Amino acid sequence: MNNLVEKAEKFVEDLFKEKLPNTFIYHNYQHTQRVVKSTKELIENSEINVKDKEALLLAAWLHDTGYIHTYRGHEDKSAEIAEEFLLKENATQNLIDLVKQYILVTNFSNIPKTPGEKIIRDADSSHFGKEYFEETSEFLRQELEMHNIKNFTNSEWLEENIHVFTEKHTFYTDYALQEWNPKKEENLLELIEDKNKQEKKLKKEEHKARMKAKYKNENPERSIQTLFRVTLRNHIKLSDIADTKANILLSVNAIIISLALANLIPKLEAESNKHLLIPSLVLVLFSVASIILSILSTRPNVTTGEFTKEQVKNRNVNLLFFGNYHKMPFDQFKWGMNQLIKDKDYVYEMLMLDLHLLGKVLHRKYFLLRMTYTVFMLGIIISVIAFILAFYLM
Repeated sequence: MNNLVEKAEKFVEDLFKEKLPNTFIYHNYQHTQRVVKSTKELIENSEINVKDKEALLLAAWLHDTGYIHTYRGHEDKSAEIAEEFLLKENATQNLIDLVKQYILVTNFSNIPKTPGEKIIRDADSSHFGKEYFEETSEFLRQELEMHNIKNFTNSEWLEENIHVFTEKHTFYTDYALQEWNPKKEENLLELIEDKNKQEKKLKKEEHKARMKAKYKNENPERSIQTLFRVTLRNHIKLSDIADTKANILLSVNAIIISLALANLIPKLEAESNKHLLIPSLVLVLFSVASIILSILSTRPNVTTGEFTKEQVKNRNVNLLFFGNYHKMPFDQFKWGMNQLIKDKDYVYEMLMLDLHLLGKVLHRKYFLLRMTYTVFMLGIIISVIAFILAFYLM
């Protein structure tokens, strides 16, 4: 008996190495070893004859060999492979039939009746009552996904396991009921607890999503605040850009005037350079005009810096602009701000007014900036033409 079982062990090991794909991360040689170990444990704690013991161990080694051919209905293929192997080893027909019988009963749709059938069935599903159930369960889930049998979500896999535990699986032998079933019940409780945790988490997330959607629909203030914040920031950036451009033109024209005063104009007294007088004056005059316009575009407007209580009550003053309060005592400014923040509509009205006034300032800046660039461009063109004509007519 031992010799035939050892040959079966070697046969299965070589078969799985050569033909079983790596995608079988659950139904592999390690799983077969666990089933054989559980089978031996059940045999040692039951009254069974030597013939059945040999058949059970052979069935334990050979019961999953059919996976090298097919996933569904692998039990039938396993029985065929077992028969072919045992015939080569000159096993008796009675032993072959018994091994095939034990292999076929590992299918969950079959109900074990004999003591041997109950042993192999319990051994094949012993992981339900073991510490490593969670690990093997995850391996099975991934294996099913890799073979496109079914993709389970976390909640679906919990439901499936609970269903198998409560509806499909039971231990049949007295030893398994006594030794493995308590751990199976613990594993079932853990599954139920995990399911409850997931349901609570899902309900919490759904409630949070509903409240968030409700808050957005009923209270659009956040969107309004974002609108004002983004718009004001964009306007301030545009104002900075206008100031930068004006400063560039101011610097360029200042350099032109400095060079003209230092190098060009002193030489115009010479008789030979008098023809350059008009072009030089044109260049300097246009540069001066550009400088004036650049200064105007960046020059701030001075306001009174004061407001009255009547203006605050009538909403005729923008308290968000420093130019309207910089001369006011802090107590009066504080009173005005308190009046402002008490009324949400007043706050939004001041933000709109601030945005409107900022838009007017930007319009003035960009209008003067456009004029500055136009004057500078015309000055350069006319000056170049004047210099060309002066040299040509000299």
